[in-house]
Amino acid sequence: MADTTVRIDGNTLRLPGGVAVRFIRTLRLPETGTHPLPPGLGEFPVRRVADYADRVPEAWRARGGVMLPVYLREAMWLSFAGTSEPAALQVGVGKVCAVSGRPWSDRPARGPQNYVVLPRQPWLDGINSGTGTVRQFVAVPLGLGATVEGQVTGEEVWGGVQLQSFPLNDRELARWREEERRRQVPPAPAPPGGYGAAMQGGYGAAMPAAFGSPAAGGYGAPAAGGYGAAMPMAAPPAPGAAPAAPASAPRAAATMGLGVGGSMRQEVYQDDRPLSDWSERPAGRVFVHLVTPPEWRRITGEAAPPSPVDRAAYTSAGLPWFDYYDEEAEDLAPTDTLQSVKPVGDWLGDDHEPWQPPTPGQTQQLKDAPGEPVEDGDW
Repeated sequence: MADTTVRIDGNTLRLPGGVAVRFIRTLRLPETGTHPLPPGLGEFPVRRVADYADRVPEAWRARGGVMLPVYLREAMWLSFAGTSEPAALQVGVGKVCAVSGRPWSDRPARGPQNYVVLPRQPWLDGINSGTGTVRQFVAVPLGLGATVEGQVTGEEVWGGVQLQSFPLNDRELARWREEERRRQVPPAPAPPGGYGAAMQGGYGAAMPAAFGSPAAGGYGAPAAGGYGAAMPMAAPPAPGAAPAAPASAPRAAATMGLGVGGSMRQEVYQDDRPLSDWSERPAGRVFVHLVTPPEWRRITGEAAPPSPVDRAAYTSAGLPWFDYYDEEAEDLAPTDTLQSVKPVGDWLGDDHEPWQPPTPGQTQQLKDAPGEPVEDGDW
């Protein structure tokens, strides 16, 4: 029987089938206009719900999964760097598909497509709400109707983020692995120069393995020092150590969900495989609970990361914004359901943080060890 265990590796969620997901803190965009991709400001800390079973609400224990702290109106994006094999990944926001706008499903579907294709999709910053654009993920509390879940379904029950991965079926996975094995066999050395010699840096040259990852300084890589540098995260308590804060009885936590903010230039890629190439059964799934910083401290005994740096200071420091375009991929058309979702400013009022747009030189063009298992639950 295939292993369906989800694990935490640092702050990375590793789903079966080689899927890696990190939640990245970022600058919140204005809710008018269309903007470049905002930078990464470090990872959200991720902890297993099961490790704090005596301090989380009963509903969280029932759903299992993990939790992370977010501020009101804080923005995030999902990084898929490190995914090692092809996968169809469903991303839910309050159990509404962030790609199709349809209710959460137990299998991949087309018409509309309800998943992103990994590793081709390097990241997802928001819901698929426009042609070649997405609207940014922004955290808001349940109960106001501002979440995507509330606007699409008319009620707010789930909140959080849901992830579910599907590998290729056995036949297609075996075929893909064989093709990869052959691709990695070094070719016979060609004579120096002349016909057949490899062109340095030309078409077909190998891309850096860490392209787009923090190590390569790509999109989402925290800048060294200053604004945009990775923010220090409090270390989890050592096994068996006393918690930093006294344990308190479980209570109803201030549950958060995701609404939407500004629009940015980002494609959600259309799958070029037949739907039959994918397994009909998920390899693994995980429920990601979003919790306010005060509740995070009460539950874990850790301080949440500091509030994100403001946009004007980041831009004034000359740090980069990003554009990414893959001319070989086809953008997935948005659905009417997600196009009609309104930004959180319509619910919470205007954003009074001053906006300072990046200069043209600040926008960079990109491209043309397992931990403890995460318990799944009933959701």
